[in-house]
Amino acid sequence: MRVLFIDSSHPLLHETLEKSGHTCDLNYQWTKEEIINNIHLYDGIVIRSKIKITKEIIEKASKLKFIARAGAGLENIDVEYAQNKGIVCLSAPEGNRDAVAEHTFGMLLALFNNLCKANKEVREGKWIREGNRGVELFGKTVGIIGYGNMGSAFAERLKGFGVKILVYDKFKTGFGTDTIIETTLNEIFEKADVVSLHTPLTDETTYLIDSAFINKFKKNIYIINTARGKCLNTADLVKNIRSGKILGACLDVLEYEATSFENIDLTNLPEPFQYLITSDKVILSPHIGGWTAESNEKIARILVEKIERCII
Repeated sequence: MRVLFIDSSHPLLHETLEKSGHTCDLNYQWTKEEIINNIHLYDGIVIRSKIKITKEIIEKASKLKFIARAGAGLENIDVEYAQNKGIVCLSAPEGNRDAVAEHTFGMLLALFNNLCKANKEVREGKWIREGNRGVELFGKTVGIIGYGNMGSAFAERLKGFGVKILVYDKFKTGFGTDTIIETTLNEIFEKADVVSLHTPLTDETTYLIDSAFINKFKKNIYIINTARGKCLNTADLVKNIRSGKILGACLDVLEYEATSFENIDLTNLPEPFQYLITSDKVILSPHIGGWTAESNEKIARILVEKIERCII
């Protein structure tokens, strides 16, 4: 096969494919026009998030057998149209599930214990103890929405911390255990102290978390989003932090990210973002939840296996 790499990935991916006899063209700098003009030459393409693989591109891909995304989500691929053309769409959420789970957990503990604020203050010569009195995770109820690779890995990390774990997944049943309780959204609204989102970005989940959603919770809550930025309405989040309904938030993703997730336009960010960056009730990171040395390699290994299986 001849495989086009549109985005960079761990060298293990193209090196292993080449050892199997395939030709890999690493054209990371190609524009969308160059991709469209040359896609007919390739049996497979490997992407991350640089561009959307649209119907227009797929129409030109007369030889294409697979589209492989070196990551978890497939929202930047017209999957339905690709599948109608007989093209297999692959991703590797198994590769960064552990990284995302650990990052989610780390953000939550940092928020509860004021670690980012306290670290900054000590470096400034301030020794403030009472102002940094924390909150314990022990005894809390954590609601997890979405029980795929990321949600299930996060649930596993929570087991040893003395919390009640409630999980809702619209598309899965029969996964509950003695420690992980399969439940409804209504029970999460009734009981959760913390809610963590682990859903893909779809039409249904775009702005899933908004004021209407937030105000269904009986308690004042903490929110974690390590899924996709546009699953959460930032303006509504800020409004509810200001009112006290949201006690704090951990955000690894923002709705203001570029499609590629590589940057945000810092010169043109709205007022809600300006609030987030000044609030001690919010912890932010630049979409690095699944971004570890280990996950980079694991994603490559998993994609190689899936590519080889799909062409046999």
